[in-house]
Amino acid sequence: MPDFEILLEDGPLFAVNKPAGLLTQAPPGIDSLEHRVKDFLTVRDNKPGRCYLGVPHRLDRPVSGAILFAKHTRAARRLSEQFESRTVKKTYWTAVENSPEEETGTWQDYVKKIPNQPSAVIVSSDDEEAREAILHYGVLQRFPYDFGGRKRIGALLEIQLETGRMHQIRIQAASRGFPVLGDFHYGSTIPFGEQFEDTRLRGIALHARSITFQHPMTHVSITLNAPLPQVWQTLNLRPFH
Repeated sequence: MPDFEILLEDGPLFAVNKPAGLLTQAPPGIDSLEHRVKDFLTVRDNKPGRCYLGVPHRLDRPVSGAILFAKHTRAARRLSEQFESRTVKKTYWTAVENSPEEETGTWQDYVKKIPNQPSAVIVSSDDEEAREAILHYGVLQRFPYDFGGRKRIGALLEIQLETGRMHQIRIQAASRGFPVLGDFHYGSTIPFGEQFEDTRLRGIALHARSITFQHPMTHVSITLNAPLPQVWQTLNLRPFH
């Protein structure tokens, strides 16, 4: 049995629910979801030689959720083209500190990557390296939590990305006072999930909940929903589907 959840396998399409704290891709010798899927397919299908696996998109290491792979080059190319043309619809769920006043809204900023660091920062629109970042959010639930003996209200947000920038959801939420739970990199003060000594293995409360795309071979529209990791049950959320 694989140590990851398979969401769908249909021809060359292979979709997985990525665990938090795991790299999507990594050099040989470093654990990653790509290596785990390759190892699984090689053993299960008794493949001789090297196993091909196309990776048309990625999720940040601390993020969990739906991710697509392709088992041959033509399928990988067709999936990549969908991501490049922004025809893939991605929905994220995130649990954040504090809670937006409005039930729905749009956040529009300009961001840039910090050179030689795994970080991004919000900048003014006239920065020569600025790239526009737009997302739309809705409040699914508001929930209580305790921090330092003080009761606070957090929020479970559903996010639709209009653009796909580095750490976009994380930095846009944090800049407004709503850091993702467990995301100490962008200002969270609340631990989330298992607190491994190696901080790179820690997850955050950001989950790629669903993805809608066209099957690379049949062109049928597919929507996949990735169940939340069990650690989310520690939050004071009302039951939902």
